[in-house]
Amino acid sequence: MTASITDPALVLGSASPRRRELIARLGIEPSAVCPADIDETPRNAELPRVYAVRMAREKAEAVATEGQFILAGDTVVAAGRRILPKTENEVSARACLKLLSGRRHRVLSAIALKYPDGKICEKLSETIVRFKRLSASEMDAYIAGGEWQGKAGGYAIQGSAEGLIASIHGSHSGVVGLPLFETRALLKSAGFSLG
Repeated sequence: MTASITDPALVLGSASPRRRELIARLGIEPSAVCPADIDETPRNAELPRVYAVRMAREKAEAVATEGQFILAGDTVVAAGRRILPKTENEVSARACLKLLSGRRHRVLSAIALKYPDGKICEKLSETIVRFKRLSASEMDAYIAGGEWQGKAGGYAIQGSAEGLIASIHGSHSGVVGLPLFETRALLKSAGFSLG
């Protein structure tokens, strides 16, 4: 199924190849990809849910286009009230894996759809993920593979980390970076013909 030729133009406000692959599963080919450049620093005592939605909204607002819809998103890994970083080095990746080992955590995937008139609609997907208890050798192997680079919480579920996850309750696509159920609902309500 592909989007109708009469569907409005959609700009994807993200450089993530995973988000582009995921939206293609809905039959949508963005007319442009315009990643938003915003400050992603959490505010003091900001809760993970609030932060995820704020980031998606601010990314949608930051993309300047005329007469087009803009879809932006943000994925946050949270352990309790703590927002885990996008890991940029082995030390932070290992710290995240140690924290997540053997316990449940939440992955909050927010999306925001900005209409041509400036109106913004948002949705949030919450998924519970549980890692097995990781041995030192499993952590070492995962770190050596490099998949953790730039990933929220230090892992990518679509890679080898999937073999370390004991359970997932919620949206697999949300953990990857774009919750397709919620995205489809937002696009349909905006008039996109997705069947």
